[in-house]
Amino acid sequence: MDYGHDLLFGTFLTPSAANPRQVVQLTQLSEQLGYDLATFQDHPYQPRFLDTWTLMSYAAAATSTIQLAPNVTNLPLRPAPVLARAAASLDLLSGGRLNLGLGAGAFWDAIEAMGVPRLTAGESVEALSEAIDLIRELWAVGERGAVHGGDHYPVHGAKRGPAPAHEVPIWLGAYKPRMLRLTGRKADGWLPSLSYMQPGDLAAGNARIDDAAAAAGRHPGEVRRLLNISGGESAEQLVELALGDGMSAFIVSSDDPAMLERFAAETIPVVREAVAAERTRTGHTAPGRSARALAQRRDGIAYDDLPASLRETAVEPGDFGYRTVRSTYMRGGAPGLVLRPRDVGEVAEALAFARRHRHLPLGIRSAGHGISGRSTNDGGIVIDLGALSRIEVLDEATRRVRIEPGARWGEVARALEPHGWAISSGDYGGVGVGGLATAGGIGFLAREHGLTIDRMVAADVLLADGTVVRASAEENPDLFWAVRGAGANIGVVTAFEFEAMPVGELGWVQLAFDATDMADFVRGFGATMQASPRDVTLFAILAAGRGGQPPLAQVYGVVDQPDPDTIIERLQPFAQLAPLVGQSVQLSTYAAVMANATDATHDGQGEPRFRSGLLRTLDDAADAIAALIASGATPWFQIRSVGGAVADVAPDATAYAHRDAGFSVTAIGRGPVFDQLWDALATHFDGLYLSFESRTDPALVAQAFPPATLARLREVKRRYDPEPLFRDNFPVA
Repeated sequence: MDYGHDLLFGTFLTPSAANPRQVVQLTQLSEQLGYDLATFQDHPYQPRFLDTWTLMSYAAAATSTIQLAPNVTNLPLRPAPVLARAAASLDLLSGGRLNLGLGAGAFWDAIEAMGVPRLTAGESVEALSEAIDLIRELWAVGERGAVHGGDHYPVHGAKRGPAPAHEVPIWLGAYKPRMLRLTGRKADGWLPSLSYMQPGDLAAGNARIDDAAAAAGRHPGEVRRLLNISGGESAEQLVELALGDGMSAFIVSSDDPAMLERFAAETIPVVREAVAAERTRTGHTAPGRSARALAQRRDGIAYDDLPASLRETAVEPGDFGYRTVRSTYMRGGAPGLVLRPRDVGEVAEALAFARRHRHLPLGIRSAGHGISGRSTNDGGIVIDLGALSRIEVLDEATRRVRIEPGARWGEVARALEPHGWAISSGDYGGVGVGGLATAGGIGFLAREHGLTIDRMVAADVLLADGTVVRASAEENPDLFWAVRGAGANIGVVTAFEFEAMPVGELGWVQLAFDATDMADFVRGFGATMQASPRDVTLFAILAAGRGGQPPLAQVYGVVDQPDPDTIIERLQPFAQLAPLVGQSVQLSTYAAVMANATDATHDGQGEPRFRSGLLRTLDDAADAIAALIASGATPWFQIRSVGGAVADVAPDATAYAHRDAGFSVTAIGRGPVFDQLWDALATHFDGLYLSFESRTDPALVAQAFPPATLARLREVKRRYDPEPLFRDNFPVA
């Protein structure tokens, strides 16, 4: 019986307190010798042993590649809710190198001496079963609802998290029939010791595990078979244990460095070669995704037809990593398949797969921060470009840089800072390059250097038919025109070329005002902003007062000047707008300003309710804005300043045509009051910015693009995407 799992070899080390450094050194030696795994006994009642979990944490910090595991955790002395968090924490800190061995408990006299009541054999199995469920539930970050335990772990309303870095396998040290059946039903691995086994015990244990797995609807191959050995076994014995008894991991119990070296040099290569040869001859492989994962596949997707190059990184609803890719920053999603290509060739294969599934929604994602949430869906396909993230300087003299769509703007700012350059790029460093650079890009340097798209000089575009073309002013100029403002309709940009601008030290501004007279503040902010030099680009967030406090206006942004006196001079007119209740002005760099992003996984819930509009001035709209803020129907209302260099570009030069807008306004809210007051404000709009719009009404496209622009876009769409594949992100067709 060969279950087909890849072979692992490990060491089983004694956590001796007599020489604490020795066991760590043996772990390091195990890594150097090429062992896959280092494991440690867990006997907390032993005065001569180190605490195993503390030891594993230290060993993880002292190594970089070897996997770690308790062999096995003494569950009665490690309460499951605490153990779940300890395991997840160590897995995160070690970069996904933890495996969790569990045992129901042994040496009960010693366990009782530490204050833990003795359990019967049946109670021990029940406690272990409950612990497995509870641990996995606590790791399931992103799932809704509180976590509740059972008879042995009566937790009520426990919060999930943290989630481990990878799907930590749970291996059971099991010998008795009930424990073996539990292994088959719920565990990821069986971890006995050969020294405790009699002839035929492995076969009998496998049979019980296999029967229990099948009864639970699992493939028996979902359970890895591991074995603690002495190290004195011959290579021939281990080959027989692998191919005849299904053992795929051999863990050598020894603290002798010479013995570990000899086993690694003489035995491991022979076993690996013999097992690989037999599997090549028979074509035997391990089962793929678990039965549980397969059951969560969505209808209408030919999962088995996925190209081999994409299978390794693809994420399905039943996969552990699904929680990290299902949603965007603001929107909860449930795609049927997330493809994560690693190069342009794989992006083309992913797009070809999407073409064969035209009946499904298609989302293209660079980082998932888009307010509209269009880079996720329900039951469709998402192509995640996060792996295409290279940033390259092409020409120092012209400041030309090449940036792939999966890079984030904070990373771009850091890469350009040593050169003294920057590209205006929104206000949050976690935004992906691809989404922003195909929509517009209203950022902190917009009034001085224009939109993000205004610094673009070329783009490589993967079209719906799978061809890659270059778009620039000289090559495919109509495509280049469309990419700058409506790129989501045209294709997948696999690389951008920008001309960065010289940007050195600048002023980072954060001001807070008592905006009791909100309408007056809005008018004053608008007039002052439009009268300011172009090196000033400030945004404002407005909010109603709470708890007896006055309404608040938070103004923030950049004065692109290195001289403190000049920065203060630029800000003086703003300081007169209303009573200042907070202020911070400091010399900074663009990279430091954009370093405001976290690495937290996007975990949006539900549907965002964002609205967007463009205004030439704030004068006529000020009263409507003040009424909306005062209603309390919007917890977040933002004004972004444009104009300046943005207006220098002709309206027909790019698909982003509203060049005369002085301000972009955005709000989030819900309910009829919000809708009514927003509609009143919208009477003052002259266009909208689709990146800040979550509605799906097709009429919004006509508001985003003037008639002549929209007609031209539709012609380009007919030429490059005649049977619309890109139809799920404000389609113009």
